[in-house]
Amino acid sequence: MTYDKNRRRISSKPRNFFRFILQFLIFLFIAVLLLAFRTMHTSDNRNTTELATQVETTTEYNFIRTIAPYAQESQKKYNVLASLTLAQAALESDFGQSGLAAKYYNIFGIKAYGNVPTVTLETKEFENNQWITVKAQFRVYDSWKDSVEGHAYLFTKGTTWNPQQYASVLAAKNYKEAARAVQTSGYATDPAYTEKLIQMIESYGLNQYDKI
Repeated sequence: MTYDKNRRRISSKPRNFFRFILQFLIFLFIAVLLLAFRTMHTSDNRNTTELATQVETTTEYNFIRTIAPYAQESQKKYNVLASLTLAQAALESDFGQSGLAAKYYNIFGIKAYGNVPTVTLETKEFENNQWITVKAQFRVYDSWKDSVEGHAYLFTKGTTWNPQQYASVLAAKNYKEAARAVQTSGYATDPAYTEKLIQMIESYGLNQYDKI
């Protein structure tokens, strides 16, 4: 009997050891599964973000490539730098995605009055050091190409109250001068308009289109 008890006591150690090994392997397997799930989930999120960025970037560059020939033609005919035309079009229309651009083909936010096609929409203006929402009449065009032509017409003919209002824009020798001239000529009320145009030009390399 003594021999049998000692035998059972000795034989229980291997069983405990194997049980420990089994539990450890199960724990390790679960840990690996959790790690793999987290990696896949993180990868999915990253892929989704990257895809969204790629789609957005594609939309932006497609817009630029579409407008670029019109902008270069405008530079040849009217001496409005193509980089300025592209930067204003992208900024004012959110790369052609704004309602005014998509539905009414006005990619520059050009306002109009009188006997021309117009649409009344809400817009934001910077007045008395704050942004306010107002309603204004905007020019309606038949195409983005016509909108670029209207943009150049405004710069060359000026306004009814000042035909020389945008003369400094036409005289600009580079995109930085042109961006400042647009601001000082009163094209937009946004106090950061010049900086936004320059950033747009430099971020997308739009000055390359000035080399005709």
